[in-house]
Formats: sequence, structure tokens, C-alpha cells
Amino acid sequence: MEKQIQPTDASIILTYRCPMRCQMCNIWQYPTDKREELKASDLKSLPRLKFINLTGGEPFIREDLPEIVEECFRHTDRIVISTSGWYEDRVIALAERFPNIGIRISIEGLSRKNDELRGREGGFDKGLRTLLKLKDMGVKDIGFGCTVSNNNSEDMLALYQLSKSLGLEFATAAFHNSYYFHKDDNVITNRETVCKNFETLIEWQLAEKHPKSWFRAFFNMGLINYIEGNRRMLPCEAGSANFFIDPWGEVYPCNGLEDKVWKDSMGNIHDAGFMEIWTSERAAKVREKVRCCPKNCWMVGTASPVMHKYIRHPLGWAVRNKLRSMRGLKPILDKKWYDVGQDPRQGVMSDIEKE
Repeated sequence: MEKQIQPTDASIILTYRCPMRCQMCNIWQYPTDKREELKASDLKSLPRLKFINLTGGEPFIREDLPEIVEECFRHTDRIVISTSGWYEDRVIALAERFPNIGIRISIEGLSRKNDELRGREGGFDKGLRTLLKLKDMGVKDIGFGCTVSNNNSEDMLALYQLSKSLGLEFATAAFHNSYYFHKDDNVITNRETVCKNFETLIEWQLAEKHPKSWFRAFFNMGLINYIEGNRRMLPCEAGSANFFIDPWGEVYPCNGLEDKVWKDSMGNIHDAGFMEIWTSERAAKVREKVRCCPKNCWMVGTASPVMHKYIRHPLGWAVRNKLRSMRGLKPILDKKWYDVGQDPRQGVMSDIEKE
């Protein structure tokens, strides 16, 4: 019998509607019908959580977003919304109502590169202006989120420097293929350049004073490991520590699933209370598939929980390399596979993934 597991982190996909036309994500080509999207009342059965990420599509396209945020704050003390920043006035209005909200503006480069990749002219200006307004308002949990694809990793470094000069958070990702993005051709072709730029970012983060930055350096080493096609450094426990809910209420372990590999839902929140779904036999079968999932995804939603759970590994790496940084030495990017008792088949790139 499966041991009772209490989730800590949730990502709720509020809509697949989006004003952007991103090259690395085709969500905008498959918009949801707003009449079918989950509502605040559908989230009443959520358990107490440490963290909720509200994402899309574009969450601020939802006119009832304040009601959803209000309901989510009944289940957690920390909410971060991922947004393009396109709807500037709506972002500001929400932050005025919920000043402890977290906001991450997705920006993929400086002005020209961002607007090229995200498919809308003026997107960089809107995003940056929104962040500056939020900063002036005193909102603390704000920053950039940059997804590295082909030919924008140098801009990633410039964005990091900009975020640091403004005192903002800076989150990174590398583009993936999944049902969520409606993409199966997201492959980084200039690996050497991208990995070198990530190495530079890691050096900069290790030079910072705050330990959070040293752990982000470890996470970014995991992105290099992912880009190189290696096995995940730490296990994926998607569907145990965290979960995703899609706009129709389906509960998934993560957003990295693909039909050609596997894609199973734990259940739908319209049919049962969340904990009934979470403790069901169906959910247990999904977790069993996660334990031997061949994908080597490394995204913050599934990496962060296991970095906390198995903290001695990232902590040991961070301390060793912080000491090297203090002596003017380059970090050792060993990208180890840490054996913590996981199924050895998990996170090994399958033949399907290599095609």
C-alpha cells in the first residue's frame, strides 16, 4: 500500500488563451474556451500548500483572476504568477489588492530578441515597465523569468545583470517538449554556446553573497546537464511533492508529459475532492510511472522540491564551489547523478527522446 504523501507545491494552469505568439510554445494555437476553464470555486478542496504557481497561457487574460488568487491564498501563504506582463494595468491592479503576491515576468532577452521570440512587438517594454511599477509600489517578490532556447543565451546574461542592478529575482529555464507547450521540436542546436553562457551565469551566482544564489547555480548546472542529454542529477518526484492542474481540472504530476512517451491524469477535480484524487489508486499508478519515467526534464517545478528534500547534495556542491569562488577559482561542474534510492531507469533519455 502506498504511503500517504502530502503535496507541498502546485502549479495551476488557468488558461491556454494567450496574447503572445512565442516560437518555443504553441499554447496560443490551442486556446481554451473560457466557459470551460476552472473557476475559483473548483479549488476549494485544495490542501494546505507551501507554494502555488498560477500560470497559463496568460493568467491575466482571466477577468476573474482576483477571485482565484483570493481562493488560493486560503491554501498557501505564497503565490507566484507567471505572466508576459502584456496586461500591465491588470497586473498593477492585482498587486494593489494583494501586495504580497509574487510576479514573474517572462522575458526571453533584451528588447529586440524578446519581441522576436515572443512574437509581439513591444512585449519587452511592457514587461519591464510593469516590473518597474511593481518595484515602485514596494512589491517584493518580483523578477524576470527567462527561458533559454536557441540564440538568446547571451541576452540571458544581460537580463541577469539588469535584474541584479534593479534588485529583482531572476529565474531560468531551458525550453522543453511536452503536451503543455504543444511542441516536439524544441532542441537546442548551439549547445556549446548555451552551456558556456550558463557556466558564466553560475560563476556570477556563486560570487553573490546570498546562499539562494548558490543553489540557483546548482539548478543552472542541472540545466546544462539537461541540455547535454544526461540523466537527471536528482530524482523526479512529480505527483508526490508537486502537481499540476490544467484548465479543465485534470490533475497531472507535471507539465513535461508527452503523448508519445506517456501522459496520464490522476483524476479531475470536477469529479472528486482533491485529496480523494491524490490518495486514489489511479494516482498511485501515475506515481509508479513517474518513478521510471525516461524523460530527463529539469524544470524548477520538479527540481526545487527534490533539491529541498535531498538538500545535502546541492548544499555540499554549493559550499565547495562558493569556497572556490572566494579563492578566485572556477566552479567544478561535475553534474553527478546522486543515488538516493530512485529507480535507475528514471531520467535516462529514451530512444523516443533522442529521435
